[in-house]
Amino acid sequence: MSNSDLTELTASRARVLLDKREISSVDLTKALLNKISDIDNSIKSFVTVTSDLAIKQAEKADKRIKENKIDGLTGIPVQIKDNICTSGVKTTCSSKMLENFVPPYNATIVDKLYDSGAILLGKGNLDEFAMGSSTENSYFYPTKNPWDMMRVPGGSSGGPAASVSSNQVIASLGSDTGGSIRQPASLCGVVGLKPTYGLVSRYGLIAFASSLDQIGPITKDVTDSALLLNTISGYDSKDATSINLKIPDYCKYLKEDLSGMKIAIPKDYFGDDIDSGVKKVVYEAIEVLKNLGASIEEISLSVMQQFALAVYYIIAPSEASANLSRYDGVKYGFSDRLNSEDLMETLYKTRQNGFGSEVKRRIMLGTYALSSGYYDAYYLKAQEAKRMIKSEYEDTFKKYDAIITPTSPTVAFKIGEKSSNPVQMYLNDVLTIPANIAGIPAISIPSGFSEGLPVGMQIISSRLREDTIFNIAYAYERATNWNKFKPNFDKLKV
Repeated sequence: MSNSDLTELTASRARVLLDKREISSVDLTKALLNKISDIDNSIKSFVTVTSDLAIKQAEKADKRIKENKIDGLTGIPVQIKDNICTSGVKTTCSSKMLENFVPPYNATIVDKLYDSGAILLGKGNLDEFAMGSSTENSYFYPTKNPWDMMRVPGGSSGGPAASVSSNQVIASLGSDTGGSIRQPASLCGVVGLKPTYGLVSRYGLIAFASSLDQIGPITKDVTDSALLLNTISGYDSKDATSINLKIPDYCKYLKEDLSGMKIAIPKDYFGDDIDSGVKKVVYEAIEVLKNLGASIEEISLSVMQQFALAVYYIIAPSEASANLSRYDGVKYGFSDRLNSEDLMETLYKTRQNGFGSEVKRRIMLGTYALSSGYYDAYYLKAQEAKRMIKSEYEDTFKKYDAIITPTSPTVAFKIGEKSSNPVQMYLNDVLTIPANIAGIPAISIPSGFSEGLPVGMQIISSRLREDTIFNIAYAYERATNWNKFKPNFDKLKV
């Protein structure tokens, strides 16, 4: 196979070819590294490329395959978002604060990948500390959307989504706090899954908002999403929020029949603030689901529509202000002590010069919400509203198997278009935030195009019902093949 053919492979197809010895992991890895070298100077989806490590791991994987010691991802090259700890490989969070930080340990999901025989190609760019919806907040450089280099890839997992979309990696792992896997997946025309909170260990994920953060896969198709979830999910004693249960084989739920499936369409999420082209595409996708045997019914989710965004932008900054207090210029990371006269000045200058503007904005918002006199008025009320949102979901899923919405209110917007208006930027997450608040699974899958740019459809289900999500997503994907459409790679070459 040619290099271009190799880079177009999905993980499931590569698995078949590797097992038949028709390709080698080394050849596959080299083809992807060549692709990264050819086009990533334009896209800027990587912070670090681990070429030498990848080749060594690929050689070991080929040896495992020859010995028939094959696991789900043996020999498959992947990327990891740069807020997930990798021993011996820089983990920067795309921040000056951690620009040269090399963790002494792996995140649990990294160990799981390595144990499976996966290959690490490098670390994906993101909005600093995962705070943003466009990957314009990276300390290093903004990532560009492979479909239109003048537009954003979404965020905060913009690097991983752009890498998968441009065939620089077979798959990637991102983190999702308020839509940071699903929204960039939508804008880049790939598949992005946020699993149930606690299904995938957060140990080694550098925290943004601990009660909302979740690691999940970004892939070329739904089958690969199930394959990666098989590898990374499972109980972890090092994560106090990890769910202790037997993990099924999610690939068993990839079925094309939706007979008997009841799907709800919340009219509140198809309002005037959703782009008309996006609504048209998603409504057409819903008709496909109906033709596949699903029953469709319109409902109202008024509590979520009214409170979700406000709840998120109180809880997430509050938890961020606590989590980021550890960056004090003393223990590790950036320190401005050489320009300071004492410890307190070191602390002030380190945080002033080590954090970007969006991170500082959220720290200040969170500190305000948690401060004396405002804690009851803001944070406690947000927690009460969070319980109302979870209750509304629970009531809905007593009647319906899943909920369908657009993933993002718009297609990819132009770089710089919203960066000067934080409120407009925050509104990009209005459709994805509720699933994080409730801790339930949601997936974004390609469902068509508007203005020549990808549109994602979001499928949400109840806690631990990834099986339902995969069933609906796979049936739709097989009926439409929107995931087969790719950017014009000739325009991406340097």
